[in-house]
Amino acid sequence: MFRGVFETTIDAKGRTSFPAKFREVLIEKFKDARFFITKSSPVSLEEGRFTAGLVIYPYKEWSSIEEKLQNGAGLGLTSAQLDSVKRTMVASAVDCIADKLGRVLVPPNLRKYASLEREIVFVGSLKKIEIWSLVEWEKVLAQDMKNFPADTQALAELGL
Repeated sequence: MFRGVFETTIDAKGRTSFPAKFREVLIEKFKDARFFITKSSPVSLEEGRFTAGLVIYPYKEWSSIEEKLQNGAGLGLTSAQLDSVKRTMVASAVDCIADKLGRVLVPPNLRKYASLEREIVFVGSLKKIEIWSLVEWEKVLAQDMKNFPADTQALAELGL
């Protein structure tokens, strides 16, 4: 599983260093160095504002998601919501593999969507990896502190 937070930079051409730890997990856990980068779902901040980053899925995980979206049934989404997910996430998905130096090229449209300019953060999130601009990541963390469950029983059941 993907765990950890890794700060790095992205250059003007969209090249960034993909964390070695995450490359290892792709090979060891998912048996494939390929992955997809796409737009993440928007994160709600206060006062109706939203922010967005990118998300990386291992190749097999993304293929499974596409199958579910193609079938559509049983997802609990309206037709309009399903179409929105397809247009937002599927249409912008790009298959990738890190080069020999561990670099990945993030396309311009995805960099613009996530406001990736210089300082960025890779965030492990179990079966996926999030990519945020450092500025937006700090906003997400602040919102997470507000959203954190206050129900200690639920956390205790998770073992947290």
